[in-house]
Amino acid sequence: MRLSVEHRTTYRFTAPQGRIVQLLRMTPEDSHDQTVASWRIDVDCDARLREHRDGFGNLTTMLYVEGPIDTIEIAVSGEVVTSASGGVVHGALDPLPPAVFLRSTALTAPSPALTAFANEVTRGVTPAARLQALNGAVNARFALDRERGDAARTAGEAFEGPEATARDMAHVVVAAARVLGIPARFVSGYSAVAGDHRPSPHSWAEGFVDGIGWVGFDPTIAQSPEDRHVRVAVALDAHGATAVAGSRLGEGRECLDVDVSVQRED
Repeated sequence: MRLSVEHRTTYRFTAPQGRIVQLLRMTPEDSHDQTVASWRIDVDCDARLREHRDGFGNLTTMLYVEGPIDTIEIAVSGEVVTSASGGVVHGALDPLPPAVFLRSTALTAPSPALTAFANEVTRGVTPAARLQALNGAVNARFALDRERGDAARTAGEAFEGPEATARDMAHVVVAAARVLGIPARFVSGYSAVAGDHRPSPHSWAEGFVDGIGWVGFDPTIAQSPEDRHVRVAVALDAHGATAVAGSRLGEGRECLDVDVSVQRED
């Protein structure tokens, strides 16, 4: 399947900024399951862009802008050809052993209620099917919140409410899997499954299955990601895989506007 992606991020500041430094995780890479046919990052001002890799193997771009500047727009566009894999990740760069992804973080720390939930929904389930059971149970528990949501909300906090964003659901699956001793990681990317238009990139989870490897689980659809998903970055939680992160030198407040469109081209 050929998917076209447009991802626009606009920052507006109430006072001119002296300098802006951003870390962008917005570029997918080739694997056995996806081929990047074209991809570009455009910035609407004079900026320096430098490509790097982070510790998780993600392709990153450092963006440097010298002020004064009161607004900046980062526009990403491209096409990716994807194939169905049953959710199994093939040919992606994996510099870290799976055991690293047993480590909990502030965003994925399990609450007592989440821990009880993880144990309950997987009781009597074979080890190979536990992640699938978690994925379906998280989907059944929450109504999908299509807004951007609170980036600082933890898995335990999200678990208490009736609605959850895709990011929240991914954190809940990751936290629950780690409770069960299963290495799990957060994934950011794009998807044409849950509507072609959304206010942020998509999120899902990957768990490590012995004898198979890393397998994706998207709790927003209770299925594994397939050829309608474009995989971009992985990390212990959303903080390590977020599309844009950085700092600014200047006073005032910032207003963030994000718009993502994913369309099937074939």
